[in-house]
Amino acid sequence: MTIRIGIITISDRASVGVYEDLSGPAIRDTLKAYLRSPWEEVYRLIPDEQPLIEATLKALCDDEGCCLILTTGGTGPAKRDVTPEATTAICEKVLDGFGEQMRAVSLKYVPTAILSRQIAGIRGRSLIINLPGKPKSIRECLDAVFPAVPYCVDLIGGHFLETHEDVLKAFRPKG
Repeated sequence: MTIRIGIITISDRASVGVYEDLSGPAIRDTLKAYLRSPWEEVYRLIPDEQPLIEATLKALCDDEGCCLILTTGGTGPAKRDVTPEATTAICEKVLDGFGEQMRAVSLKYVPTAILSRQIAGIRGRSLIINLPGKPKSIRECLDAVFPAVPYCVDLIGGHFLETHEDVLKAFRPKG
C-alpha cells in the first residue's frame, strides 16, 4: 500500500496566484530525498483562514489517510498567521519538542527564529508538523526533526517509513 503524505501550503497570496508556491515543492523535494518507502503526496494550497486550515487538516487525517502532514506558512506573529492555532484545535496531543528543536536550529541562522511558532501534533494515526514558510528554512528544520518522524509515526499506528540512510538516518530504538 502506498503511503500518503499531506503537504499544505498556507498562504493568502500564493493561494490567489500573486506568487508561485515554492514552499510546498521544497517539502516535496526534501521528502523525495529522505524517503525510500513509496509514497504519494496529497497537496493543498489554501489561504490563512483558521476554519479552512482546520478542515483541511481534518480531511487529510481522517478522509485521505495521510500518516504524515507537513504544513508550511502561517507560523509567524502576524495577525493572519493562525496555523499553530488551527493545528492545536484539531490535535489530540501536541508534541512540543518538534517546535523547540526547529527554533533551536533556525536560531543558528537568523535571530528572528524566536518569532516562529511551529508546533507538531497528533490526530488519530497522523503526525502533523508545522514548518516555516521559506524553502531553505524548511530543509534546515526537517533535517533537524525528521530522524524522529518515522518512529513517531510507528508509535501512533501509522505506516512504516523507511529513509535513504545515506541522506538521513531515522532513529528507532533497538529491540
